[in-house]
Amino acid sequence: MATAAETSRSYRAIWRWHFWAGLIVAPFLVILSITGAIYLFNDELNDLLMPELHFVEPVHRQLPPSALIRAAIAEYPGTPTRIDLPTEPDRPAKVYVKTAAGEPRQVMVNPGNARVLGSFVYARTLVGFADLMHGSLLLGERGDAIVELAACWALVLIASGLYLWWPRGRWKAAGLLYPRLRAKGRLFWRDLHATTGVWMLALIAFLLLTGLPWAVVQGPLIRGGFEALGTGAPQQAWGHTPPESRPMGEALGRVSWTQEQAPMPVSDPAHADHADHQMPPQAAGTDKVAIDEAAIDGADSIAARATAMGMRDYRLYLPRGERGIYTALTYPGRPQGQRTLHFDRWSHELLRDYRWSQYGTGAKAVELGVQIHMGRYFGLANQLLMLLPCIAILLLAGSGVAMWWKRRPEGAFAAPPRVPEARLDGMLLILLVAGLLMPLLGASLLIVWLLDSAVQRIGRPAERRISQG
Repeated sequence: MATAAETSRSYRAIWRWHFWAGLIVAPFLVILSITGAIYLFNDELNDLLMPELHFVEPVHRQLPPSALIRAAIAEYPGTPTRIDLPTEPDRPAKVYVKTAAGEPRQVMVNPGNARVLGSFVYARTLVGFADLMHGSLLLGERGDAIVELAACWALVLIASGLYLWWPRGRWKAAGLLYPRLRAKGRLFWRDLHATTGVWMLALIAFLLLTGLPWAVVQGPLIRGGFEALGTGAPQQAWGHTPPESRPMGEALGRVSWTQEQAPMPVSDPAHADHADHQMPPQAAGTDKVAIDEAAIDGADSIAARATAMGMRDYRLYLPRGERGIYTALTYPGRPQGQRTLHFDRWSHELLRDYRWSQYGTGAKAVELGVQIHMGRYFGLANQLLMLLPCIAILLLAGSGVAMWWKRRPEGAFAAPPRVPEARLDGMLLILLVAGLLMPLLGASLLIVWLLDSAVQRIGRPAERRISQG
């Protein structure tokens, strides 16, 4: 059984880890919390900030997709890549256009009369900026890795914070379950920090864990593990994979996690009637805008087939090149409604019908977690529930800084001192297992350990000189 002195040393050593982890991770968690809170209400914010683009008079008879696509590119010349059909009678269609300058625009079109309402560049909107900042800090894959590392270290913060909060025989609700409101100074901030953390621990951990499947390092490991266990996306559902195919995420952009690495089928040019279906004459790689008239024309037939097959509120992706395909895809808040249809661009033959019932249990768990994470599964209540941990993280970061500021002597950094004699066998075992399961965390733990060891070796000669002097 550990003595009081050993317990005290362990407490101070874990406090030091908690302090440094919080100091490093807190700025990133603050960014993720603010941007995540914004994205939770993406539809509401877009409606509020751009109402002229997101509402129309109720339409009861829609024009065919080709008319809406042509209206969009007449106003904003470029290559149309996708159209999102209206989700409600008072909502516009959204046409995605890659302009001649290479700038992707989302063009809003009235589905009743093909009047163009306007357009925007997603990355320049508040919601778009928050989305990109939340995923990669606007730094590409390097930013993805930083966000993943912050999430992993936040899990260390949760484990160490729970250890520090544990009452060790002093079970009093005040200070443990609610802050002592009469407390002043550092004690008040400590209570606020501790009680916020313990009440929000499960929700914060849920946000972190459900975000990891999208991570640049952890995501492929989770996907590979599910495939090895047979609980991911069943490979037989993808059918034969032609050598020209690309993963759906690469070809289409954001799709469901389960289908992100699914190989795309391809069209068979042998089905083309070249007298009626000519490819655009521009050579690949030129600066001219390529308008694939045959692909636009075919959108009407594909939309009719998808609707007849029960698809509602779906995205319709246009084919690119002679081996490209049409894809009709639904990505609702309830993932049980996810469905993807692929069609040959020439014959309009159905190539693949992929839906929720074909997902493995692991993939279903991820999809459910992702939709709850984004506040999409059960409406406003879901959004408000996920807003709570975002606010809690801001309170934890703010109260942590306040505690440190109140404790530090003037002019000193006042980091908790090293406790080399502390016994942390249990904590080290937990970190070892976590490092094996999360390689990015494991690599960073190794770097921190090496740096701390180096600092201790450098500090010992100085301590000996002081003692000898």
